Formats: sequence, structure tokens, C-alpha cells
Amino acid sequence: MDFVTLWDQAQSFDRFVADSTAHRGLWEGIHRIARVPDWVGTQLPPGVAARRLLVIAEDWCGDASNTIPVLAKWADRTPGLELRLLRRDEHPDVMDRYLTNGARAIPVVIVLDEAFEEIGHWGPRPEELQSWVMEYRQTLEKKELYPQVRRWYARDRGDTTIREIADLVGLDLQAPTAA
Repeated sequence: MDFVTLWDQAQSFDRFVADSTAHRGLWEGIHRIARVPDWVGTQLPPGVAARRLLVIAEDWCGDASNTIPVLAKWADRTPGLELRLLRRDEHPDVMDRYLTNGARAIPVVIVLDEAFEEIGHWGPRPEELQSWVMEYRQTLEKKELYPQVRRWYARDRGDTTIREIADLVGLDLQAPTAA
């Protein structure tokens, strides 16, 4: 896969949101309140070269709107960490490389090194939440499932997403544990 060309085609977070239609306000609101935890830091550690987060998303996706704004804030405050977005429906060939249980589930964050080589990918949800959704999606109706998913995201505030992606980036971040 030609990640250089895909990166060049991808949009900045601000452009992605500006080009969004029905859910623009949601993305702007979540980005406005998103906070990167202090334990994350603002520097890539010595020996970790620049990293790029190439995100496959669409503005209508609730998981994307709950995870990508905090990643955008993290990238904004961390030199050497960049984030850009590809619209899933405009890049089906890329999306089809990152299916989740056969589905085009988003978001997918592809972590690239300084040479645009893939280090790994993440998505569509933090592991804990994904496991819960997979367990209950057959027994709960969407109208019951999704409010619980939204509550999980509100409680987590992006911490788990950052921690899981930081592992792929090559950072050893440890969130403080609750006492």
C-alpha cells in the first residue's frame, strides 16, 4: 500500500471537521472539551522517531467522534506526532485491508513511522469496550447498547484510546491507577 500517497490525500483534523455536514457540531463539541491527560506528556521519548496517525473515519461514526478528537489534541501538542484522516467511503480498498470481523468498522488508526511504513493499526474501539460490545450486541437492541457505549466514552475521556495507540507508537505510557 502506498502510504505516502494516502497521507498526501488525507485531510487534517480541522479540514475533516470543516467538510463534515450532519455531525460537524458533535465533532467540534467533543474536540472543544477533549483533554489530553497530563500523564501522556508532550514529547516523543528519545529514540522514537516521528510517527503519523492515518485515520480511516466518517463523520457519522459515533466511535470516531468519541476517539479521534482527543487523538487530534494529542497530536497537536506533541512534536513529531501527526494525524490525518481519510474518509472510509472514498477509500474502500484501504478500508478493506482493516476489516473488523468482516465489517468496515471505523475508526481505524494506522500508525506509520517516519518512512511511511506501517507499525500497526488500532480500531474500531478500545479493547475493553470492543469486548463488551461484541458480548452484548446480540442480546441488546441498538437503542439500549449505544447509550451505554456513549457513557463508557464519557467516563473514559479518551484515556484508553491514547494508551492503546501510544503502545503502537512505541511509547510506554502508564496512566495512574485509581486508589
